[in-house]
Amino acid sequence: MKIGIVWLPNVGKSTLFNALTKNYGADAQNFPFCTIEPNVGIVNVNDPRLEKIQKAVNGAKTIPASCEFTDIAGIVKWASEGEWMGNKFLANIREADAILQVVRIFESWDIIHVHGEVNPKNDIEVINAELIIADIETLTKRIAGDAKKARSDKDIAEKLQTLEKVLEKLEAGELASGIDLSEDEREHLRDCHLLTDKQFVYACNVSEEMMDATESELKELIGVSNPNTQVVPICAKLEEDMLEMSLEEKKEFLDDLGLTSTGLDKLIKASYDALGLQYYFTAWEQEVRAWTVKKWASAPEAAGVIHTDFEKGFIKADVVNAVDIIEHAGWSGARDNGKVRLEWKEYIVQDGDVMLFKFNN
Repeated sequence: MKIGIVWLPNVGKSTLFNALTKNYGADAQNFPFCTIEPNVGIVNVNDPRLEKIQKAVNGAKTIPASCEFTDIAGIVKWASEGEWMGNKFLANIREADAILQVVRIFESWDIIHVHGEVNPKNDIEVINAELIIADIETLTKRIAGDAKKARSDKDIAEKLQTLEKVLEKLEAGELASGIDLSEDEREHLRDCHLLTDKQFVYACNVSEEMMDATESELKELIGVSNPNTQVVPICAKLEEDMLEMSLEEKKEFLDDLGLTSTGLDKLIKASYDALGLQYYFTAWEQEVRAWTVKKWASAPEAAGVIHTDFEKGFIKADVVNAVDIIEHAGWSGARDNGKVRLEWKEYIVQDGDVMLFKFNN
């Protein structure tokens, strides 16, 4: 899973990247365009179930799920036409599976806003307009290149119709992800790698006093109406400060704020949800590990994440919920209490499943 962190300069995305990756090599200075080359970090998913499962099965080590975050240079008006780092910036976005848009909500006289005022709705409009312009250029070139081929190739002709349909919607100001398309039409669009066809997650960089803001309040504040869009409040500076704290100090600090988890944990979970991902566990004495899979993945598909041979030779799987294997202190206790199920090829994996696969070599 690759997430690109993007937005206007000086909204706090580099500070957020530092907190996400615990990597202080990423610049986070107070001037526009401090990030030029993208910074990349692999982030472990913090799930308390992992350590509890390890204790239950007496595992030697744990391996958490992970995702890749890329901190990309701030975008500005006319980036689609190459302004500042525009072309390179947009190329880096194309490599991401989803876009984490950091939206500045906090007020500060000490941190310069590139447009002179904090206006999240306007900031979002600027970014979306630049992405749409870039996508229009991409489709215009693709349509011109396929026009002659479409005269003699029925499949290309059908694809061309889809591209023209999407182009019309983009020119009207719509994002590609919000256009009503059939599965076939979505497939026609896939190899165009449109920027606005990616899932967006919004990280609202708020002040400490706004950390308890609800998703609906934030959506209204930034002008996002799509009920399926993930919007998360986060105080990037606060998250970075907590890196210096012990687990006990962090818990006490969160309790004082009336919070049950950090904004980073919520942000990573939101990124998984945006991409339709979840994870299951494997657990034995050697290791306890979390594996990332698509939601609605079958048991053989989940096994294939470990190794393709597991999927090809899949026979069945022992499955137990993480809560049950923890409560009953391992596989034996869970079996004795009837919590372990035998599942076959048609089984759809659930988030938090602990699985033991059986397969032919």
